Amino acid sequence: MFKNKDDALVASLGQALQPELQGRSLWFYARQRFKRNRAAVFSLGLLICITLACVIGPFFLPHAFDSADWDAMSRPPTLQNWHLFGTDDSGRDLLVRTLIGGRISLMVGLLATLSSVSLGIAWGATAGFLGGKVDAFMMRIVDMMYAVPYLLIAILMVTLLGRAFYLVVITITVFSWMDMARVVRGQTLSLRSKEFVEAARAIGVPTRRIIFQHIVPNLLGIVVIYTTVTVPGVILTESVLSFLGLGIQEPMTSWGVLIHDGAQVMEISPWILIFPGLMLSSALYCFNYIGDGMRDALDPKDR
Repeated sequence: MFKNKDDALVASLGQALQPELQGRSLWFYARQRFKRNRAAVFSLGLLICITLACVIGPFFLPHAFDSADWDAMSRPPTLQNWHLFGTDDSGRDLLVRTLIGGRISLMVGLLATLSSVSLGIAWGATAGFLGGKVDAFMMRIVDMMYAVPYLLIAILMVTLLGRAFYLVVITITVFSWMDMARVVRGQTLSLRSKEFVEAARAIGVPTRRIIFQHIVPNLLGIVVIYTTVTVPGVILTESVLSFLGLGIQEPMTSWGVLIHDGAQVMEISPWILIFPGLMLSSALYCFNYIGDGMRDALDPKDR
Protein backbone atom coordinates (compact mmCIF):
# COMPACT_ATOMS: atom_id res chain seq x y z
CA MET A 1 0.00 0.00 0.00
CA PHE A 2 1.21 3.52 -0.78
CA LYS A 3 1.27 6.15 1.97
CA ASN A 4 -0.08 8.94 -0.26
CA LYS A 5 -1.20 9.72 -3.76
CA ASP A 6 2.22 11.10 -4.74
CA ASP A 7 3.93 7.73 -4.08
CA ALA A 8 1.29 5.94 -6.13
CA LEU A 9 1.74 8.43 -8.99
CA VAL A 10 5.53 7.99 -8.97
CA ALA A 11 5.18 4.20 -8.97
CA SER A 12 2.74 4.23 -11.88
CA LEU A 13 5.03 6.55 -13.88
CA GLY A 14 7.97 4.27 -13.16
CA GLN A 15 6.08 1.26 -14.45
CA ALA A 16 5.02 3.16 -17.57
CA LEU A 17 8.59 4.28 -18.31
CA GLN A 18 10.23 0.96 -17.45
CA PRO A 19 10.32 -0.36 -21.07
CA GLU A 20 12.01 2.88 -22.17
CA LEU A 21 14.63 2.65 -19.41
CA GLN A 22 15.73 -0.89 -20.24
CA GLY A 23 19.26 -1.21 -21.59
CA ARG A 24 19.71 -1.76 -25.31
CA SER A 25 22.65 -3.63 -26.77
CA LEU A 26 24.91 -2.74 -29.67
CA TRP A 27 23.08 -5.32 -31.80
CA PHE A 28 19.73 -3.59 -31.15
CA TYR A 29 21.04 -0.27 -32.43
CA ALA A 30 22.83 -2.02 -35.30
CA ARG A 31 19.58 -3.69 -36.33
CA GLN A 32 17.76 -0.35 -36.28
CA ARG A 33 20.45 1.38 -38.35
CA PHE A 34 20.53 -1.50 -40.83
CA LYS A 35 16.76 -1.25 -41.32
CA ARG A 36 17.13 2.43 -42.21
CA ASN A 37 19.56 1.53 -45.03
CA ARG A 38 17.12 0.91 -47.87
CA ALA A 39 19.74 -0.35 -50.30
CA ALA A 40 21.01 -2.94 -47.81
CA VAL A 41 17.49 -4.09 -46.87
CA PHE A 42 16.50 -4.40 -50.54
CA SER A 43 19.72 -6.30 -51.29
CA LEU A 44 19.06 -8.67 -48.40
CA GLY A 45 15.54 -9.38 -49.68
CA LEU A 46 16.77 -9.88 -53.24
CA LEU A 47 19.56 -12.19 -52.07
CA ILE A 48 17.05 -14.27 -50.10
CA CYS A 49 14.88 -14.56 -53.22
CA ILE A 50 17.87 -15.61 -55.35
CA THR A 51 18.95 -18.17 -52.76
CA LEU A 52 15.46 -19.65 -52.42
CA ALA A 53 15.11 -19.81 -56.21
CA CYS A 54 18.42 -21.66 -56.51
CA VAL A 55 17.63 -24.06 -53.67
CA ILE A 56 14.00 -25.01 -54.37
CA GLY A 57 13.42 -23.69 -57.90
CA PRO A 58 14.82 -26.72 -59.79
CA PHE A 59 12.32 -29.03 -58.03
CA PHE A 60 9.42 -27.21 -59.70
CA LEU A 61 10.85 -27.20 -63.23
CA PRO A 62 10.15 -30.01 -65.70
CA HIS A 63 13.75 -30.31 -66.89
CA ALA A 64 16.85 -31.86 -65.35
CA PHE A 65 20.09 -29.90 -65.41
CA ASP A 66 21.85 -32.57 -67.50
CA SER A 67 19.00 -33.67 -69.80
CA ALA A 68 19.41 -32.68 -73.48
CA ASP A 69 16.59 -31.90 -75.90
CA TRP A 70 18.09 -32.45 -79.35
CA ASP A 71 15.10 -30.80 -80.99
CA ALA A 72 15.61 -27.55 -79.06
CA MET A 73 19.32 -26.81 -79.30
CA SER A 74 20.32 -23.13 -78.93
CA ARG A 75 16.70 -22.08 -78.64
CA PRO A 76 16.17 -18.46 -77.47
CA PRO A 77 14.01 -17.71 -74.40
CA THR A 78 10.46 -18.92 -74.95
CA LEU A 79 7.42 -20.06 -73.00
CA GLN A 80 7.34 -23.28 -75.00
CA ASN A 81 8.31 -26.23 -72.77
CA TRP A 82 9.22 -23.73 -70.02
CA HIS A 83 12.50 -22.71 -71.66
CA LEU A 84 12.28 -19.27 -70.04
CA PHE A 85 16.05 -18.68 -70.30
CA GLY A 86 16.37 -20.59 -73.58
CA THR A 87 18.61 -23.61 -74.12
CA ASP A 88 22.32 -24.10 -74.71
CA ASP A 89 24.02 -25.64 -77.74
CA SER A 90 23.34 -29.13 -76.34
CA GLY A 91 19.62 -28.55 -75.85
CA ARG A 92 19.85 -28.30 -72.04
CA ASP A 93 17.46 -25.92 -70.30
CA LEU A 94 19.38 -22.80 -69.27
CA LEU A 95 17.01 -21.80 -66.46
CA VAL A 96 17.45 -24.97 -64.43
CA ARG A 97 21.20 -24.96 -65.14
CA THR A 98 21.45 -21.35 -63.97
CA LEU A 99 19.63 -22.18 -60.73
CA ILE A 100 21.72 -25.30 -60.13
CA GLY A 101 24.83 -23.27 -60.94
CA GLY A 102 23.77 -20.64 -58.43
CA ARG A 103 23.31 -23.33 -55.80
CA ILE A 104 26.85 -24.58 -56.38
CA SER A 105 28.40 -21.09 -56.49
CA LEU A 106 26.63 -19.99 -53.30
CA MET A 107 27.60 -23.22 -51.52
CA VAL A 108 31.23 -22.78 -52.52
CA GLY A 109 31.12 -19.14 -51.43
CA LEU A 110 29.58 -19.84 -48.04
CA LEU A 111 31.65 -22.95 -47.21
CA ALA A 112 34.96 -21.44 -48.34
CA THR A 113 34.18 -18.20 -46.50
CA LEU A 114 33.23 -20.05 -43.31
CA SER A 115 36.43 -22.11 -43.46
CA SER A 116 38.70 -19.17 -44.25
CA VAL A 117 37.10 -16.92 -41.64
CA SER A 118 37.39 -19.60 -38.94
CA LEU A 119 41.03 -20.26 -39.79
CA GLY A 120 41.81 -16.54 -40.00
CA ILE A 121 40.17 -15.80 -36.63
CA ALA A 122 42.02 -18.62 -34.85
CA TRP A 123 45.36 -17.72 -36.46
CA GLY A 124 45.12 -13.95 -36.02
CA ALA A 125 43.75 -14.05 -32.47
CA THR A 126 46.45 -16.49 -31.34
CA ALA A 127 49.25 -14.47 -32.95
CA GLY A 128 48.00 -11.15 -31.62
CA PHE A 129 47.36 -12.36 -28.08
CA LEU A 130 50.60 -14.29 -27.60
CA GLY A 131 52.75 -11.66 -29.31
CA GLY A 132 56.56 -11.72 -29.32
CA LYS A 133 58.35 -14.42 -31.27
CA VAL A 134 55.18 -16.46 -31.73
CA ASP A 135 53.47 -13.50 -33.37
CA ALA A 136 56.49 -12.80 -35.60
CA PHE A 137 56.75 -16.44 -36.69
CA MET A 138 53.03 -16.83 -37.43
CA MET A 139 52.81 -13.60 -39.40
CA ARG A 140 55.90 -14.47 -41.45
CA ILE A 141 54.01 -17.58 -42.55
CA VAL A 142 51.17 -15.31 -43.64
CA ASP A 143 53.66 -13.16 -45.59
CA MET A 144 55.04 -16.26 -47.33
CA MET A 145 51.51 -17.33 -48.26
CA TYR A 146 50.95 -13.94 -49.87
CA ALA A 147 54.05 -14.52 -52.02
CA VAL A 148 52.80 -17.85 -53.42
CA PRO A 149 51.28 -17.49 -56.95
CA TYR A 150 47.60 -18.25 -56.46
CA LEU A 151 46.72 -19.49 -59.94
CA LEU A 152 49.87 -21.62 -60.16
CA ILE A 153 49.00 -23.52 -56.97
CA ALA A 154 45.34 -23.78 -58.04
CA ILE A 155 46.36 -25.31 -61.38
CA LEU A 156 48.74 -27.70 -59.60
CA MET A 157 46.11 -28.84 -57.09
CA VAL A 158 43.46 -29.35 -59.76
CA THR A 159 45.90 -31.24 -61.99
CA LEU A 160 47.02 -33.59 -59.21
CA LEU A 161 43.78 -34.01 -57.26
CA GLY A 162 41.00 -33.36 -59.79
CA ARG A 163 38.13 -30.88 -59.93
CA ALA A 164 35.83 -32.20 -57.23
CA PHE A 165 33.56 -29.81 -55.31
CA TYR A 166 35.42 -30.13 -52.01
CA LEU A 167 38.79 -29.57 -53.70
CA VAL A 168 37.56 -26.25 -55.10
CA VAL A 169 36.49 -25.24 -51.58
CA ILE A 170 39.87 -26.26 -50.13
CA THR A 171 41.79 -24.45 -52.88
CA ILE A 172 39.92 -21.20 -52.26
CA THR A 173 40.18 -21.55 -48.48
CA VAL A 174 43.94 -22.02 -48.56
CA PHE A 175 44.41 -18.62 -50.21
CA SER A 176 41.62 -16.54 -48.65
CA TRP A 177 42.24 -16.65 -44.89
CA MET A 178 45.29 -14.36 -44.68
CA ASP A 179 43.39 -11.06 -44.83
CA MET A 180 41.13 -12.12 -41.97
CA ALA A 181 44.17 -13.20 -39.95
CA ARG A 182 45.77 -9.77 -40.38
CA VAL A 183 42.58 -7.91 -39.44
CA VAL A 184 41.93 -10.06 -36.35
CA ARG A 185 45.57 -9.81 -35.23
CA GLY A 186 45.44 -6.02 -35.35
CA GLN A 187 42.24 -5.90 -33.31
CA THR A 188 43.56 -8.46 -30.84
CA LEU A 189 46.69 -6.39 -30.19
CA SER A 190 44.45 -3.54 -29.04
CA LEU A 191 42.22 -5.81 -26.93
CA ARG A 192 44.82 -7.82 -25.04
CA SER A 193 45.73 -4.85 -22.80
CA LYS A 194 42.13 -4.17 -21.79
CA GLU A 195 41.05 -4.48 -18.18
CA PHE A 196 38.80 -7.51 -18.66
CA VAL A 197 41.68 -9.46 -20.25
CA GLU A 198 44.04 -8.49 -17.42
CA ALA A 199 41.40 -9.55 -14.90
CA ALA A 200 41.00 -12.92 -16.61
CA ARG A 201 44.78 -13.42 -16.51
CA ALA A 202 44.92 -12.43 -12.85
CA ILE A 203 42.44 -15.11 -11.80
CA GLY A 204 44.27 -17.78 -13.79
CA VAL A 205 42.02 -18.25 -16.82
CA PRO A 206 43.86 -20.42 -19.42
CA THR A 207 45.19 -18.64 -22.50
CA ARG A 208 43.04 -20.65 -24.90
CA ARG A 209 39.89 -19.76 -22.97
CA ILE A 210 40.81 -16.07 -22.89
CA ILE A 211 41.30 -16.05 -26.66
CA PHE A 212 38.09 -17.83 -27.62
CA GLN A 213 35.76 -16.65 -24.80
CA HIS A 214 36.96 -13.09 -24.20
CA ILE A 215 38.90 -11.87 -27.25
CA VAL A 216 36.98 -13.46 -30.16
CA PRO A 217 33.46 -12.39 -28.98
CA ASN A 218 34.65 -8.78 -28.97
CA LEU A 219 35.69 -9.16 -32.61
CA LEU A 220 32.27 -10.27 -33.85
CA GLY A 221 31.41 -6.88 -35.31
CA ILE A 222 34.39 -6.65 -37.62
CA VAL A 223 34.20 -10.40 -38.36
CA VAL A 224 30.58 -10.08 -39.53
CA ILE A 225 31.48 -7.11 -41.72
CA TYR A 226 34.49 -8.82 -43.23
CA THR A 227 32.53 -12.04 -43.81
CA THR A 228 29.87 -10.27 -45.86
CA VAL A 229 32.64 -8.68 -47.93
CA THR A 230 34.54 -11.96 -48.34
CA VAL A 231 31.63 -14.03 -49.70
CA PRO A 232 31.35 -12.15 -53.04
CA GLY A 233 35.12 -12.32 -53.48
CA VAL A 234 35.08 -16.07 -52.95
CA ILE A 235 32.15 -16.54 -55.36
CA LEU A 236 33.97 -14.47 -57.95
CA THR A 237 37.15 -16.51 -57.42
CA GLU A 238 35.22 -19.74 -57.97
CA SER A 239 33.70 -18.26 -61.12
CA VAL A 240 37.14 -17.28 -62.41
CA LEU A 241 38.51 -20.76 -61.73
CA SER A 242 35.53 -22.35 -63.46
CA PHE A 243 35.85 -19.94 -66.36
CA LEU A 244 39.47 -21.05 -66.76
CA GLY A 245 38.44 -24.71 -66.63
CA LEU A 246 39.85 -25.26 -63.12
CA GLY A 247 36.58 -25.37 -61.19
CA ILE A 248 33.45 -27.51 -61.17
CA GLN A 249 33.50 -30.37 -63.67
CA GLU A 250 30.77 -31.10 -66.24
CA PRO A 251 27.98 -32.13 -66.24
CA MET A 252 27.74 -30.31 -62.87
CA THR A 253 27.67 -26.58 -63.37
CA SER A 254 28.23 -23.24 -61.67
CA TRP A 255 27.82 -19.64 -62.74
CA GLY A 256 31.46 -19.55 -63.82
CA VAL A 257 31.03 -22.65 -66.01
CA LEU A 258 27.90 -21.19 -67.62
CA ILE A 259 29.61 -17.88 -68.30
CA HIS A 260 32.53 -19.74 -69.85
CA ASP A 261 30.14 -21.69 -72.10
CA GLY A 262 28.23 -18.54 -73.00
CA ALA A 263 31.39 -16.66 -73.94
CA GLN A 264 32.12 -19.29 -76.59
CA VAL A 265 28.82 -18.72 -78.40
CA MET A 266 27.93 -15.14 -77.39
CA GLU A 267 27.74 -13.94 -80.99
CA ILE A 268 25.08 -16.44 -82.05
CA SER A 269 23.42 -17.26 -78.69
CA PRO A 270 23.90 -14.25 -76.37
CA TRP A 271 21.27 -15.40 -73.86
CA ILE A 272 23.57 -18.24 -72.77
CA LEU A 273 25.95 -15.58 -71.42
CA ILE A 274 23.46 -12.89 -70.38
CA PHE A 275 21.30 -14.77 -67.87
CA PRO A 276 24.08 -16.44 -65.80
CA GLY A 277 26.01 -13.17 -65.91
CA LEU A 278 22.99 -11.25 -64.58
CA MET A 279 22.47 -13.77 -61.76
CA LEU A 280 26.13 -13.63 -60.76
CA SER A 281 26.25 -9.82 -60.91
CA SER A 282 23.02 -9.51 -58.89
CA ALA A 283 24.31 -11.81 -56.16
CA LEU A 284 27.65 -9.98 -55.96
CA TYR A 285 25.98 -6.57 -55.77
CA CYS A 286 23.64 -7.82 -53.03
CA PHE A 287 26.52 -9.08 -50.91
CA ASN A 288 28.43 -5.83 -51.39
CA TYR A 289 25.47 -3.65 -50.39
CA ILE A 290 24.74 -5.89 -47.39
CA GLY A 291 28.39 -5.59 -46.37
CA ASP A 292 28.21 -1.80 -46.61
CA GLY A 293 25.02 -1.81 -44.56
CA MET A 294 26.55 -4.04 -41.89
CA ARG A 295 29.65 -1.86 -41.74
CA ASP A 296 27.57 1.27 -41.17
CA ALA A 297 25.23 -0.47 -38.73
CA LEU A 298 28.03 -1.87 -36.54
CA ASP A 299 30.04 1.36 -36.46
CA PRO A 300 29.78 2.51 -32.81
CA LYS A 301 30.42 6.14 -33.85
CA ASP A 302 27.39 6.16 -36.15
CA ARG A 303 24.68 6.87 -33.59
